[in-house]
Amino acid sequence: MEIDKIIRSKRKTITLQITDNATLIVKAPFEVSEETIRKFVIKHSKWIEEKKKEILSRDPKFAKKEFVSGEGFLYLGKSYKLYIVNQQDTPLKFDNGFFLLRDYQPLAKGLFIKWYKERAYEKISERVQLYAQKRGFIYNKVSITKAEKRWGSCSSSGNLNFSWRLIMAPLPVIDYVVVHELVHLIEKSHGKAFWDKVKVLMPDYEKHREWLKNNGHLLRL
Repeated sequence: MEIDKIIRSKRKTITLQITDNATLIVKAPFEVSEETIRKFVIKHSKWIEEKKKEILSRDPKFAKKEFVSGEGFLYLGKSYKLYIVNQQDTPLKFDNGFFLLRDYQPLAKGLFIKWYKERAYEKISERVQLYAQKRGFIYNKVSITKAEKRWGSCSSSGNLNFSWRLIMAPLPVIDYVVVHELVHLIEKSHGKAFWDKVKVLMPDYEKHREWLKNNGHLLRL
């Protein structure tokens, strides 16, 4: 079982991560030996193989963005073409397509992330408020994060956090994650009571959860 990368830190436990490229990353404490890491990997080899197989069978597959003219970028579930232009008043503009100033091409990824974060905060805040009013949920604030593995989270103080990548998904999928985190304000675990409350607000939530499971790997740059 090949280990592609080992990341050591002050963490207390060993964890495994299979990336969207089907590579294996092991996160381990500083003091843990490579032999111990190897044994841990072998112990979980069946899970690793199954996860890699699942990722490699995905269709469509993710292609890393090159930020060139004609390339497609997702926004609210729809793909929009990128156009490289020589003149406009801002480095990156959206108008039924993305328009990027040629001089800013080397900075394109950062510009896209900034744009996505701004749109994510606007749209997700709006959806949180909408669903919170429907059932009287009381939350503290909404934040947009750079999380890669968690679409949303709810803190003990009532703060709702959402990954900026979520803005690439269709609106009903965004709504599912919003509802999911709002329900966590009153139901901390994923038991029957939790899912019953999610279903009240979104009867077809399973369809959107499945979409995210099958297509979430595409929501990145």
